[in-house]
Amino acid sequence: MSPRQARGPLQWDGMYSERLLDHFQNPRNAGEIAGADAAVEIENPACGDLLRLTLKVDGRRISEARFKAKGCVASIACASAMTEHVVGKTLNEAGKLQRQDVIAAVGGLPQASTHAAQLAIDALSAALKLVRE
Repeated sequence: MSPRQARGPLQWDGMYSERLLDHFQNPRNAGEIAGADAAVEIENPACGDLLRLTLKVDGRRISEARFKAKGCVASIACASAMTEHVVGKTLNEAGKLQRQDVIAAVGGLPQASTHAAQLAIDALSAALKLVRE
């Protein structure tokens, strides 16, 4: 048995926080909304990560947010944290979410993984633009 296996579930040698690993292992709001008010798919051309975000809006408030992701541990965790943050928020409140807020929500990211938080923000911005049009 290798040292990594002996330590238990996903340790990643301290690379990721416990909060980030929790969002990765237990993603919140995973899936897709049937009849969504907005649906976007954003790809990070540098790394190939792909994020699909669907939103349901009731009045001017996000009532549901779901995501599907194909990418690294950090991308899945950041998408999960972002959806958790925006549900229940007004469109304006959700539009104020920034990359640093997502990074804080997952307990920090290594510099090489900050693209994951930006991907979540880019998907949210694109979805909000569709809802506002």
